[in-house]
Amino acid sequence: MTWNALKLSSSSEWQDDLPELTDLEKQLIDEVKGDYLYLSESIMLEVIVKMVVLSPLLRLAGFYRPPFDITAEKEINISSFDEETIIKGRIDILIFKPEFWVTVIETKRTQYSLEAAIPQALAYMLSNPQPSPVLGFVTNGGEYRFLKLTKQNTPKYAQSDLFSIDSRNDLYTVLRVLKRMAQLVSQ
Repeated sequence: MTWNALKLSSSSEWQDDLPELTDLEKQLIDEVKGDYLYLSESIMLEVIVKMVVLSPLLRLAGFYRPPFDITAEKEINISSFDEETIIKGRIDILIFKPEFWVTVIETKRTQYSLEAAIPQALAYMLSNPQPSPVLGFVTNGGEYRFLKLTKQNTPKYAQSDLFSIDSRNDLYTVLRVLKRMAQLVSQ
């Protein structure tokens, strides 16, 4: 399969009308950052990344409230057009509304590059039974990237810039994008 990258500018939901954060949200994000920086002094397994960084971000973005449902370790199977190749895997976290996938989240251990997570997340996103675009989010706790997959004719994807927890305000931007995604789907 050939992937054609779309320019991020075609994914306006990741850039336009991002909600502002409250002082409380900024304080909570600063605490998440502090927790991550302390714990990352030793190797952080994927489950710790989910617990320390991802879970607070998803809660603050509103994904634990209606109209969203959430599942973890959702098993998927993707077969090639000739049915000779079958890819099996488990989506780390899937946020959805009934019959509509909102976002696929793939996490990695802190020492793994996000480059390893992107093809895996795209394969999972491709397994969405609905023709609508699917949003993705990959993280290793220290770095973050958003993805968007469209399946019209040839599958195409866009990816955001790389956000880093080491950058002063990148984690604020990550939360703002997640909140915007939640707003768009809730409307």
